[in-house]
Amino acid sequence: MNTKEFLMYLRKINVIKVFTMVILFTLMTNAQETKWIQIGSLHGWFADKGSEIEEGRVLVQQDGTRWPAFFQQQDCQAAKGIWIGCQNFTDEKGNTYPAKVICCGTRAWGDGEFYPVYFKMATRFPATKVYVDGTMSTYIQNYVDFDPDPKLPADRVLTNIVNTSMGIQMTRKIYAFSQQFHDNYFIHEYIFKNTGDVNNDGKAELNKTLEGVYFYFQNRWSVAREGCSFPETGDPTRWGINCVNDARGDDENSTDPFRAIFAWHGKYSKCTTHDNIGAPNFRKDGHLGAAQYVGWVTLHADKSAEDKSDDRRQPRTVSYEESDDNLNRYDRSDQFNSTKMIARYAWMTKGYVKPRHADLVKDGYADNYTKSGGLSAAIGYGPYTMKPGDSIRIVIAEAVNGLSREMCYKIGADWLAKKCVFGSITDNDKAKNAWVATGRDSLFKTFQLAIDNFKNGMKLPQPPLPPTKFEVTSGGDRITLSWSNSSESDPTLKSYRIYRADSTWDNLNYKLIAEVPKGTLKYDDKTAVRGYSYYYYLQCVGDGSNNNGIPLVSNRQFTQTYDPAYLMRAAGTALEQIRVVPNPYNIKAQSLQYKGEKDKIMFLNIPPVCTIKIYTERGDLIKTIEHTNGSGDEAWNSITEYNQVVVSGVYIAYFETPDGQSTYRKFVIIR
Repeated sequence: MNTKEFLMYLRKINVIKVFTMVILFTLMTNAQETKWIQIGSLHGWFADKGSEIEEGRVLVQQDGTRWPAFFQQQDCQAAKGIWIGCQNFTDEKGNTYPAKVICCGTRAWGDGEFYPVYFKMATRFPATKVYVDGTMSTYIQNYVDFDPDPKLPADRVLTNIVNTSMGIQMTRKIYAFSQQFHDNYFIHEYIFKNTGDVNNDGKAELNKTLEGVYFYFQNRWSVAREGCSFPETGDPTRWGINCVNDARGDDENSTDPFRAIFAWHGKYSKCTTHDNIGAPNFRKDGHLGAAQYVGWVTLHADKSAEDKSDDRRQPRTVSYEESDDNLNRYDRSDQFNSTKMIARYAWMTKGYVKPRHADLVKDGYADNYTKSGGLSAAIGYGPYTMKPGDSIRIVIAEAVNGLSREMCYKIGADWLAKKCVFGSITDNDKAKNAWVATGRDSLFKTFQLAIDNFKNGMKLPQPPLPPTKFEVTSGGDRITLSWSNSSESDPTLKSYRIYRADSTWDNLNYKLIAEVPKGTLKYDDKTAVRGYSYYYYLQCVGDGSNNNGIPLVSNRQFTQTYDPAYLMRAAGTALEQIRVVPNPYNIKAQSLQYKGEKDKIMFLNIPPVCTIKIYTERGDLIKTIEHTNGSGDEAWNSITEYNQVVVSGVYIAYFETPDGQSTYRKFVIIR
């Protein structure tokens, strides 16, 4: 059954079945492997087909290009696409096409056009194994495929080889760094080679020179997931309808140091309650949920297959296109559709589009300058002539920067209080927007760091390596932190810094609670307070001897804990000591109870080992808790065995020890 027949069939069945089968069909046709890079402040996922298509990993519109990744919902990526095109193409069957274009993304699946061959992650050093109370604590799986290789030029190197139906093999390498000044960009190195293998069988079906070859990239950015979730901005902004695209160096005679495309969260006409630049959380604390600037900068593009020097005229196409245009949509027969391929090749070879999108929008509403759901920024490299065996190398850096999370909260609070100021600007909205706009300069500084790093052969000075193991253990009078001695052999290691926050792992209240000298492998946190949940990370601090006196520190990402540790009280010595706190539990008093932990109820002074059974007043058993850690504390999140939040009422907690002793306590929940 072809796509058209399948869609006609779907129209004949009910809506629920349509939804189910569409998902199954998508999974069937778009089967792919993905890997995360998660070692610094920028996180991203990558696909084995060579590009990260819309909703290619999960059915979430904004997923990837996540910065600052120490906080949730900071994703700026809606979709990526790579197209490869040429002129006057004759396939292995003798069919000729004025233009041949193959696509993976932004929505095209790439099936039958892009064939994954190799997809492996390498690491310069092993990732730290982090444990909280004996259980590994992790957030995103960050697996690698090989033993550590200290000779790698980056801390993570993802190698992706893809064959194509055009007979061009693409080798994509993605380099990621954890060094504190370089952890918010990835370097993408592409090598395109004319192998002639059009069906991934390892044989050269074509032995022909390809003419007018272009390599074309689209980025559908949407800044940023958190800000786009606020009601005043809403769903269309998730698709980038208000995203403003801009460019620099988009002229073959340009002397601009940056050949770049970039984007930010622009004005949205449907937001009528306030100025939405930066996406302030208007209904809560005002903090900015979309203050990032995201972009790509060209680091190198071969002049030709024979001349490997950098061509300053590349990219030759810098443009922006309707993300929802028919040319960006799904169609598995595109590579045999001459009309559509000619139209796509015209996009790829369009040149430098002026005025730029940002110049059109200016201070207006960005959504008024799109025909559909927003625009994608596009760059194209070419035209190249590629004889059999020829290769072309293109290197790009992907980066995000902007206001720090701390500044997003401060500026947002000032704006909400109508007292935001920026230099001499005292107008509340204009001052806020001026603060957000500083992200542009921050992004350009990151571009420059990436350029310098690449020109220097990616030989960054390195901080001391993080320990191979980091453990946090809850205790009765302290929380104990310990780590392996693997960092001790680094001659630049000076000390270890320990940071702590309460309530949640992704917040702003991390404080330096200790700095201990080299040779110390354990720290007892005796300042924790009972009833609070604590999160930690440890950084190895260098002495600056390898970085012009500026100390380098290992990235917090390696030792970050994502599960809470607690200061526990000693076990109770008598059943009559048992208490339920708070009692009554009143949802309206959450802020006065256990900060950051919704619906938490504590059973205190309990035996070291016991079974806790929670009943309704009618005698229905709704939850059983096995307490085995030897402490006098046990927490319950007010969730039943059936994963339901309990309602208002009187409840009974029944406590039973292994030797048969028992007691009970009544408590009240008010919602």
